[in-house]
Amino acid sequence: MEQNNQSCLATEKIGKLMGKYAVPCIISLLVGALYNIVDQIFIANADYLGSYGNAANTVVFPLTVVALAIAVMIGDGCCAFVSLSLGRNKPDDASRSMGNAILLTVIASIVLTAIYLLFSKQIVAMFGGTVNEETFHHSKEYFFWISLGIPFYMFGQAMNPVIRADGSPKFAMESTLAGAIINIILDPIFIFVFKWGMMGAAVSTVIGQIATAVLAIWYLCHTKVINLSKEDFKLKAKILCPTLALGICSFLSQISLVAAMAAINNMIRKYGALDAVFGEEQYAQIPMAVVGIVMKFFQIVISIVVGMAAGCIPIVGFNMGAGLNDRVKKLFTGLLIAEACVGAAALLIVEFLPMRLIGIFGAANESIYYTDFAVKAFRIYLCMIVFACINKAAFIFLQAMGKAAVSSMLSMVREIIFGVGFALLLPVFFGLDGVLYSMPVSDILTAVISGIVIVMTYRQLKQNDAMTNR
Repeated sequence: MEQNNQSCLATEKIGKLMGKYAVPCIISLLVGALYNIVDQIFIANADYLGSYGNAANTVVFPLTVVALAIAVMIGDGCCAFVSLSLGRNKPDDASRSMGNAILLTVIASIVLTAIYLLFSKQIVAMFGGTVNEETFHHSKEYFFWISLGIPFYMFGQAMNPVIRADGSPKFAMESTLAGAIINIILDPIFIFVFKWGMMGAAVSTVIGQIATAVLAIWYLCHTKVINLSKEDFKLKAKILCPTLALGICSFLSQISLVAAMAAINNMIRKYGALDAVFGEEQYAQIPMAVVGIVMKFFQIVISIVVGMAAGCIPIVGFNMGAGLNDRVKKLFTGLLIAEACVGAAALLIVEFLPMRLIGIFGAANESIYYTDFAVKAFRIYLCMIVFACINKAAFIFLQAMGKAAVSSMLSMVREIIFGVGFALLLPVFFGLDGVLYSMPVSDILTAVISGIVIVMTYRQLKQNDAMTNR
């Protein structure tokens, strides 16, 4: 095993390492996000689908996030465990973690696909697909075909951080990019030329996911640092438990998004029906379609944020394992500053250019009610996006440091207690607008808690560094 390939993590300049590892990770996540976003763009601009197709895409989106949550829990957990193990000079533990992660991903993806196919109607209804008959029809069609691709999607997403941990962030990026390019090429052909509608959007996505999964399999047969053997593929609790514990934050941040979106979609359906405009059958799908678009933009921003933080996991893990606390502290500072800058740029876009954003998603084909609500949604829902970026960075960095419990607690508070709680509570007082207020309120309160944890983390790193230098 060529552990020397990882030695640069302890010696190379922090800024250079961040660029080397974070940029490919950002691109990988952005490209991964493009699967659903590209589908929605082409769906929105197909006049025979329009806002009904947009709403259907919004209904199915959180169900793909469930698959992603499981995949990143396994993949990010393995990435952190491998990096910590290499930093502690325990290569055998690193290889066992990778083998266990591969097998567990395959098993989990098959089980989830079976559940989706068996209970598709009930699941679609649970996530707000019954807002009207047309939306329900499109949602079922899209969900069926997306479900068939779940094993490939999960495998590609789980192996992406695993490949990065093996020292190949560029290949991880390229494999995801290849699948996304295929999707972008096929989407307009299937939707506009063949007129396959929601099925066309889903099938193009699945074909792209298959390509990414095949490339991941090829890489696993040609690893650089980790040498896999048959023994590594035997599931062992002493390897799986710490691996999954390190990935639980990634799981919670994604799965809690699903819980929040389920609450939001159902509150939109409930309080939209009471609205003077959106209570009418022909406009009932608009709020759900609009919130889905806002979430897609937020997903792009968060992909950058998570990519920057997750890309640093191998660096943080290796330096923590090697006891280089000062480097960890410098990396944390640089990451928080960079994440705040990303959030500030996103805030300027949503506050000053909302019409440009909704124009990408077919606003020209919609009513004035659609555009008015979309502008308001962007400006309110994402007004505290700077805090959202900093919060997410802190969660992932703590996970990379091996502080799985603290990271998971913060993620639970933000996404479940605040995210779901305010999504259910605020509409009672503010109606449909209450759904929009839930996001900024949650981010402000979480930022207060995150700030306390960040200060405590700095103090601990300083203390550890002082003890090391004695």
